[in-house]
Amino acid sequence: MNETHQGPEIYWVSGSPYSWRVLLALEAKRVPYRSRLLQASKGELKSPEYLALNPRGKVPTLKDGDFVLAESLAILQYLEHKHPQPALFGRNARATGRTWQLVSEYFSYLNGPVDRIVGPLYFGKAGEKADDIRAAAPKAHAELAQIESIVQKSKWLAGDELSAADIAIYPFVKSLLRAASKNEAKPLDLGFLPFDATYPRLDEWMKRVESLPGYERTVPPHWKQ
Repeated sequence: MNETHQGPEIYWVSGSPYSWRVLLALEAKRVPYRSRLLQASKGELKSPEYLALNPRGKVPTLKDGDFVLAESLAILQYLEHKHPQPALFGRNARATGRTWQLVSEYFSYLNGPVDRIVGPLYFGKAGEKADDIRAAAPKAHAELAQIESIVQKSKWLAGDELSAADIAIYPFVKSLLRAASKNEAKPLDLGFLPFDATYPRLDEWMKRVESLPGYERTVPPHWKQ
């Protein structure tokens, strides 16, 4: 949303998947917000002003009036209660349970392998971490295959409507693919690309996310350069 609108302030960093999921939720719910883009390279996460809001020096952080909240999933739940439509955590008990199951499964089984792959490729340590990256890849593939099977049966992860599961998981998969496209990844033969050939239904799901209104405003700015 445009900076001139009133609404909560969102402190974030370009490329942070945790920040990205909050921006996606705000756009999905059409909540006006004020963007506070920070630059970690300039030490802005450790500035006294920011640490007063978030003592951990992490992103994202939401400031809504005098209320301050950190941790992306907590922020998503806060937005769900304050702006109930469209519902992202389900319209009934089954949908809510299913959404949280998918989010929990991501963190239990896929987040670790993704971190082991993305971190070294993003930060120039692919050479020294090559063996661990290769070891993590089959685990990531196994979990992506599970998600592929889900979107063969439904348009979105938790059913026929966009949910917090889609918003919570998409940025991490997108970050994985960006890491896999780097030159440093080519000798590792990780098998993620071309993604549309390896995981065609998952690729279609990602394109559905990318066609959502407001999506372009959420894309990490430095990815566009």
